[in-house]
Order: sequence, then C-alpha cells, then structure tokens
Amino acid sequence: MSTAPQSSIPPTPLLQSRRILYVSGLAESVKEMTLRAAFVPFGPVKSVEIPMDFTTGAHKGFGFVEFEDPEDTAEAIYNMDGGEIMGKTLTVNLAQPNNTQALLGTQQAVWTTDEWFQDQVQKENEDFSNAKSAQADQKALAER
Repeated sequence: MSTAPQSSIPPTPLLQSRRILYVSGLAESVKEMTLRAAFVPFGPVKSVEIPMDFTTGAHKGFGFVEFEDPEDTAEAIYNMDGGEIMGKTLTVNLAQPNNTQALLGTQQAVWTTDEWFQDQVQKENEDFSNAKSAQADQKALAER
C-alpha cells in the first residue's frame, strides 16, 4: 500500500490566500451589488460581503471582496485604493485574519484570571449594597 507524498507546506487559511480584499470607507448607500460592480472589471469576483451593524440596521462602512484569482486582487488594490465610490474615498488592501490576541495582548480568555472574578464579585457587592440602600431610602420615605 503506497501513500501519497505529504506536502511540507501547511494549508493556507482563506484570509491569507491573497484573494480577499478589505475595502473601507464605504458610503451608507453602497450595497453588495454596487461593490461587486466596482471590482468586477479587475477579474471574476467570487463573493462580496458587507457586514451589518444589527443595532442600527446599516452596514459598518467596510466590506470584503473575494476574487477567483490572486493576481486580480493586486490589480484591484492598485486601481481602487484611494478611488471613490459614491463620493467616499476607499482604502483597499489585503484582508488580514482577525487577530484578537494582538488586540487583547494575551492568549487567555479574560474570565480565566482571578482579577476578573474579583472585579465581578466587587461589582456585584456594590450593586447589592446600592439596591439595599435604595430600598431603605424608599422605606424611610414611605414611613413619613
């Protein structure tokens, strides 16, 4: 029984594949169809996504454009970075993986530390004390 040779190159995550662009500076009126139309001249567009802010119902002002071919992303960056759609200047570059580690400075979840638990207990105690104090104040006012 023979086995296929193993590649020494690990599989590349999608966001590091150099096919997905991060496009920021989108006007409120820009929809996915508009963004697709702006980027399709540079090559076949595989997908377009504009994340929504569910509290406001509007998009967040940025989107992602995925091309079929990595060479098309380079052409799109060259031509669209600093370009305009609906009066707003775009910033276009390769999408990067979401790196919460760098944002938080640690690999641990915040609730795994003793300090976090101590802060939570202290907040709960303060809330309880404030509620008790408010009840006592209401009782004193009612007795007058």
